[in-house]
Amino acid sequence: MNAAAGRFAPLYTGAVIARRRAFVMGIVNLTPDSFFDGGRLPDPEAARDHALALAADGADILDLGAESSRPGAAPVTPEAEMARLIPVLDLLRDCPVPLSVDTYHAATARAALDRGAAMINDISALRFDPEMAAVVADRGCPCVLMHMRGEPRNMQANPQYGDVVADIGAFFEERIAAAERAGIRREQLWLDPGFGFGKTPEHNLILLKHLGEFCRFGLPVLIGTSNKSTIGHVLNVDIGDRGEGTAATVAASVLAGAHAVRVHDVRAMARVTRMAEAILYAGVC
Repeated sequence: MNAAAGRFAPLYTGAVIARRRAFVMGIVNLTPDSFFDGGRLPDPEAARDHALALAADGADILDLGAESSRPGAAPVTPEAEMARLIPVLDLLRDCPVPLSVDTYHAATARAALDRGAAMINDISALRFDPEMAAVVADRGCPCVLMHMRGEPRNMQANPQYGDVVADIGAFFEERIAAAERAGIRREQLWLDPGFGFGKTPEHNLILLKHLGEFCRFGLPVLIGTSNKSTIGHVLNVDIGDRGEGTAATVAASVLAGAHAVRVHDVRAMARVTRMAEAILYAGVC
C-alpha cells in the first residue's frame, strides 16, 4: 500500500461505511464566478479563514475548488487553477480536517496531494484528463467519480435520459471498471450522481428520490444539492433564499443512505445531518 495511505485511511470505503455517520463536506470556492459564492474569498488569507471557520462549524471535510463548474462556465488552464489553489493549500497545512480538491486536471491533483490534500473530487470521473487516473492510482488517494453529461459549458443544453437512475448506474459501472483497469483500488472510490450537472429539475428530483439505489455499488455516495437551481425552480426563490430547500434535500439524502453531503452553510446543514441520522438509526444498536 502507498506510504501515504495512512493519511487517506479514514476516507477509504471500509472506514466511511463503518462510520455510520455522514460526512459534512464544506465548500470553499476560490473562483471569481461560482454560481453561489464566487468572488467572496478575494485572497488566500480570506480563503484560509473561511475554511477554518467551516471546520469549526462542523465540517468533516473541506472541498476546495479553483475552477467554476456552474452551467455555462468556461474551462481554465491547470496553471490558472493552481495559481488560485496552491497558496491556500500552503496556508492550510495544519487544517484540523481532511482537504479535498475539486479538479479534473492531473497536474493540479498532483500538486495538491504534494501539499497535503487527502482526496480528489473529479467532476469528469477521470474522463477529461488522461493522466488523472494514473495520479490517483500512484498516490493511493480517495477519488470522487461524478456523473455529468457533457461539460459545464454545455451540460444544460437539453439533457435527456431513457431512465436517469439506470443511466447513471450504468455510467458508474463503466467508470468503476475503468478506474480499476487503471490500477485504482475499489476502496479508493466514491460516487456522486451529479445533482445539477446535465440534468433538468425533474431529473434531479428523481435521482434524489432514488439516491439509495447507488448504494448497491458498496462505495461511499456523495451528493451536492446546496443552493442549486432545482431548489429555486421548485420553491420559486432566488439564489440567496434556498436554505430551507437545501435542508430538505440534505435530510432526504441522509435518510436515503448518502455517506456525505456537500454544502455551503456547514453549521446549519451539520445540524440537519445529525438530526436525520438520529431518525435513520433510531432503535438500531
